[in-house]
Amino acid sequence: MTGISLLGVPNDENSSLLRGPADAPAAIRRELHAETQSSWSETGFDLSAPSCVMDRGNIAFDAAADPWDMIEQDVDRLMALGMPLLCLGGDHAITHPIMRAVRRHHPKLTILHVDAHPDIYHAYQGNPRSHTSPFARIMEEGLADRLIQVGLRTINDHHRDQFRRFGVEVVAMGDWRPGLRFDIDTPVYLSIDIDGLDPAFAPGVSHREPGGPSPRQVINLIHSINQPIVAGDLVEYNPHCDIGNQTAAVAVKLMKEMAGMMLKTCQV
Repeated sequence: MTGISLLGVPNDENSSLLRGPADAPAAIRRELHAETQSSWSETGFDLSAPSCVMDRGNIAFDAAADPWDMIEQDVDRLMALGMPLLCLGGDHAITHPIMRAVRRHHPKLTILHVDAHPDIYHAYQGNPRSHTSPFARIMEEGLADRLIQVGLRTINDHHRDQFRRFGVEVVAMGDWRPGLRFDIDTPVYLSIDIDGLDPAFAPGVSHREPGGPSPRQVINLIHSINQPIVAGDLVEYNPHCDIGNQTAAVAVKLMKEMAGMMLKTCQV
């Protein structure tokens, strides 16, 4: 069995409304190691076992360097180890430079993206690096063969134009049905935005959008993946908007199931 790498990416400088997701990696780790938390995933892995999850710390951003270059370089270095990589954001903008590095190691790749928002604006507020735009950059640069977006509930006409332009497969929240799963024939990059969940379960986000799925629905979707999950991210948790640490607990649960499925699907 191979282990996985865990990397914090504490960057939220491209958030359009509130700062705060840069503090999420530390908050998620605190909850992960709390006495109230079990270290086991539902897939049967003890994530505290030696060599199971290697915590690589956080990227130490340098004001003199382009953060995109730093993210790409650190992710490339870790992917070269041949282990799956789980990144803790940070806002969703970080997915773009992460994917630049991941694609270098995986010439065939499908992105499965759970979110309330498509994050596929050509640019937002004049910023092409906005956290609302990473998937436009990813698809423009050919960093994935297929993009599947699930749970969306803020779709506008510009998004629809972008879906057509890039051939995006969309399951809006209103179309999510029990047993949802996808026929995927490539390795998978799994991107989960915490605001993809209904805010009743995860209020600690900058952009709350009611009408979303429960953690159970998202976990079931994660468990349905039958191809190697070679990398992924968990983004947009804002500890400053949380209520009673509720969202931190949800983030840890999702993280454990993502890690467990990486271990299950990437066993060697």
